[in-house]
Amino acid sequence: MKQKVYFKTFGCRTNLYDSQVMMSSLKEYDVTENEDEADIVVVNSCTVTNGADSHVRSYIGHVEKKSDAKIFLTGCGAHTKGKKLLDEGRVDGVFGQSEKEKIDSFLLQDKPFYDLGDLNHIDEAVVDNFVGKSRAFIKVQEGCSFRCSYCIIPYVRGDARSMDESRILEQIRKVALNGFGEFVLTGTNVGSYGQTTGTSMAKLMKKISQIRGVKRIRLGSVEPMQITDEFKEILDEPWLEKHLHIALQHTSPKMLKLMGRRNVYKQDRELFELLSSKGFAIGTDFITGHPGESDELWHEAMKNVRELPLTHIHAFTYSKRDGTPSAHMKPEVNGKLAKERLHELEALIKEKNLNFRKNFSGELQVLIESEKNGFYHGLDQHFNKILVESDKDLVGNWINIKKFEVKGDCNYAKF
Repeated sequence: MKQKVYFKTFGCRTNLYDSQVMMSSLKEYDVTENEDEADIVVVNSCTVTNGADSHVRSYIGHVEKKSDAKIFLTGCGAHTKGKKLLDEGRVDGVFGQSEKEKIDSFLLQDKPFYDLGDLNHIDEAVVDNFVGKSRAFIKVQEGCSFRCSYCIIPYVRGDARSMDESRILEQIRKVALNGFGEFVLTGTNVGSYGQTTGTSMAKLMKKISQIRGVKRIRLGSVEPMQITDEFKEILDEPWLEKHLHIALQHTSPKMLKLMGRRNVYKQDRELFELLSSKGFAIGTDFITGHPGESDELWHEAMKNVRELPLTHIHAFTYSKRDGTPSAHMKPEVNGKLAKERLHELEALIKEKNLNFRKNFSGELQVLIESEKNGFYHGLDQHFNKILVESDKDLVGNWINIKKFEVKGDCNYAKF
């Protein structure tokens, strides 16, 4: 009987994809979705913040206490924390993202090892199924060539590089044949796809949309400048989700400069207003408490946020990362104050999301992903959660909902 491997994935959609690559590369082991029956646990880590590092360490401690499973570390945290965890005897081996297709040989090793590979690797794996998922995550690029002052990710993922288009399309054809209809295009800086290969994200999405079985294409986080005139031409296409996540990180011009950002608030606002006029829900990333964020700049930022038609937020307090320019900036912002600002921002966007859902009078196009506590859970075209009561088994189905009740946390419906 083969030993069973459990994958614990932290962080972004790129890591979700990388975990699926590892699962599909296993030949000597079986994958389990039940942590309790695992002989081996592979931790695919995130290191974007100190909190992310803490969650990984905490999870490793949790596994150590409850089982004798061997633990292997990969992902971005392998580059920043892997050596220390290996030296402490907390993990049995560490390997970088570029080495994930060799996972069988790593798990078979008897001695501790540390192999980070390289930061120029481009995936060649074709994943034709996604374990435990109703949506397919497709990695189209790797790395980031931006150097925002606070960010460690380019140093652990490398510069931006794009996957081969034919391989991306081949993978989507195979996954579509396995019944997947929604595809989430992901990467470290997904909007940079094609910049060095003479193509673009808009061209790629058009080709994907023509593949039989593709119903909806979602896009990972993009930069404002990556919504080009060519991209704007596809905004009315029915296969494009009516939600875009566009990373701002801040709305104070002075803070954007301190953070080494390339976006300009005035232009960001014009872009967001255009998208809103076309019915898009809009999400963004935002950092509170970055060094130099004075009360005056914070109030300016919040004034600007109130003007933006935002509906979703991925916000977190600033986390100092060694080796980045921001780590040496002054004055620092008190952690408690940074958290208060975070909560103020999140409360505002929650209110904006509620108003967006109340003002929407159309039909919700929902992919049901799971069932829990008597409700079917799904996401609509605006990336809003909906809970559905039904006597039918709806998991994995697409449904259209005309009547729904808007509540503070999400929408509710009967089907």
